[in-house]
Amino acid sequence: MTSNPQKPSFKTDRSRLFKDRFAQFGITSGGVMVLIALLLIFFYLLYVVQPIFESAKVEKRMDIQLVQEQKYLGIGVEEQTEIAYLLSRSGTVDYYQIKGEGAGKLLDSLNVDLDGNVTAFAESAPFLGQYAFGLDNGQVQLVKPMFMVSFPGNQRVLTPRLSYPLNAKQLIVDEQGQAIRKFAFSHFEDKTAVVAQTADKRVIFASYVAEENMFTGEVEWAVERTELDIDGRVDELLISPDTSRTFVRSANQVYVFDTRYASEVELFQLLAANEENANLVNMNLLAGANSLMLANDNGEVSQWFEINTDNGRQFDKIRSFETPKSKRVNLFSEFYRRTFFTTNENGELGLYYTTSEAHLWQGKVTDKAIQKFAVAPRANAALLLADDTLTVVELHNEHPEVTWSALWQEVWYEGYPEPAYTWQSTSASDDFESKFSLVPISFGTIKAAMYAMLFAVPIALASAIYTAYFMSSELRRVVKPAVEIMEALPTVILGFLAGLWLAPLIETHLPAVVALLVLLPIAMIATAFGWTKLPAKIRHVVPEGWHSILLIPVVLIVGWLSFAMSGGIESWLFGGNVRQYLTNELGLTFDQRNSLVVGIAMGFAVIPTIFSIAEDAVFSVPKHLSNGSLALGATQWQTLVRVVLLTASPGIFSAVMMGLGRAVGETMIVLMATGNTPIMDWSIFQGMRTLAANIAVEMPESEVGSSHYRILFLAAFVLFIFTFVFNTVAEFVRQQLREKYSSM
Repeated sequence: MTSNPQKPSFKTDRSRLFKDRFAQFGITSGGVMVLIALLLIFFYLLYVVQPIFESAKVEKRMDIQLVQEQKYLGIGVEEQTEIAYLLSRSGTVDYYQIKGEGAGKLLDSLNVDLDGNVTAFAESAPFLGQYAFGLDNGQVQLVKPMFMVSFPGNQRVLTPRLSYPLNAKQLIVDEQGQAIRKFAFSHFEDKTAVVAQTADKRVIFASYVAEENMFTGEVEWAVERTELDIDGRVDELLISPDTSRTFVRSANQVYVFDTRYASEVELFQLLAANEENANLVNMNLLAGANSLMLANDNGEVSQWFEINTDNGRQFDKIRSFETPKSKRVNLFSEFYRRTFFTTNENGELGLYYTTSEAHLWQGKVTDKAIQKFAVAPRANAALLLADDTLTVVELHNEHPEVTWSALWQEVWYEGYPEPAYTWQSTSASDDFESKFSLVPISFGTIKAAMYAMLFAVPIALASAIYTAYFMSSELRRVVKPAVEIMEALPTVILGFLAGLWLAPLIETHLPAVVALLVLLPIAMIATAFGWTKLPAKIRHVVPEGWHSILLIPVVLIVGWLSFAMSGGIESWLFGGNVRQYLTNELGLTFDQRNSLVVGIAMGFAVIPTIFSIAEDAVFSVPKHLSNGSLALGATQWQTLVRVVLLTASPGIFSAVMMGLGRAVGETMIVLMATGNTPIMDWSIFQGMRTLAANIAVEMPESEVGSSHYRILFLAAFVLFIFTFVFNTVAEFVRQQLREKYSSM
């Protein structure tokens, strides 16, 4: 009895179908999640960066009708913008609540101790918060409004009080007792300086230095006075916070005096601001007191600061700003940033930032002429006094220093001889002028990647081609995993070795390194050529595909020879000191941690990536293509160049681009082996700072939400765009190459 054979079933197995669909879903979901993650990174970076490009805003908070009938000479506001104070000609200081419960209420009036009638008034630099009254007896009284903080019933209470920087002692400016008509002053630590014009038209510079009596402990003020020679009337006086420069405006000229030493006061420079059909109407110092701002009645405000010239350090006009034309333009500066404000008799307020040359805001805030103006210490509010009305405005101006031009174009910074690309985000000084150019660190990223690729690409591609096409399978099974395992080596270890071992080695034996780079390729080519000239019975001793073993002793001998000759080469060609020769003869600066060190160290990190992908691409070329070429009479070399490499070119190009992406994003090696200096120089003997290293170094120190913080995120966004563009271009070219050579 014969059994019927089982008929084959053409029904799809349900479990297999489920597995196929599950795998398809999992792979698709994984790809979609990767895309979503990239989009989330992209939009999160944009979300953090976007506020730095928002425009400044000014919003009126309230108007306060002043209850005291006084002629106010100066106004100010405490740090939390809760209380404003106004200083009057009669010597009283009125305090008004401007925030919270009781806003608009007069809190208190305090009297300044004055021994005479007030004839003049002056304000210090904003960050000092001091004011001074000039009296009819030739004396000056300094005062500083202060606030005592207490917490009765767990409620924060501010109590106004007056502080006297000189312990209520009035400074005698004019020994003749003439009334003070105009004056400026600065009191910082143990030094005070006053420049004043008296009723009889004399201009006196007086310097006071605190000296403690060693027996009584009392502080005495040693004074030196000098009369300044001014031709013409005196319109305005200024003195820098450190008392090193004194400015006297006379018509359209500004006398700049060097007052660092009171006994040797001399004219430093005479500035002539002679604009056609324009007259100077006001001057002020920016935060930091390195820049002098001059305003004329045509609405032009110009910035002047010292630069190096053929005649030494001199003030020069750097840039100008256009404001609404007005007969009287008043200038005011912030406490620490390079923002300045303009007001005029039309009730208009303007905000400008000098470094970025940005006109931040312009508008009318009152219908009356603005007589006095003060900005809060945190630059988040301002006071405007117009007749008997005190106007409080909110300032929303978080990132004035950031514009596209400031980030990507040359900027003329204070004290620099010319515009420059500079990254210097922080300093020990509060009034430091931040320099946020992304060009140097973007340049450094490209430079580091370029030198790494110059080192890595020839080695990685040549070794990948040889390993995949010429090397024996037994040796390939050892070499390929050995190279790929290099990729697992932490880059922090490579950076550590590069910074602490390789950099000093190259510095000490630079001729040896250069000789090695030149002699090693020559020696390898000569060895290969000599091998072909040996008798066949000797060449056949080495199995096919094992010839690379012969180069090991060649590499060792050439390496030893290069370092052995290093001292002799340095003495013979470079006078015994190659670093000094590079500097004196070639004008090249040699830094220990330089691009050569980075190229070698980062090259070792990139080589495994390029090698692995390129080797797989060459090894995966179908054997029938190479066999067919050989059968038609082509040599192995011709087959490699004209068949194998063309077919593998998409994979080889992808390998190079993947290596480039790795080099662009590398952090630890460039952080530890470059010196991390943001300079723009293609020299192989100088270092750089990259985007990734800059983020790693400065992000922990940046204040959350600050301009510095957001610009670091912008740097991350630029780095993201770099890698995205490189990978996109790589994929596009790979597809083109694949379509072109797929028919082979």
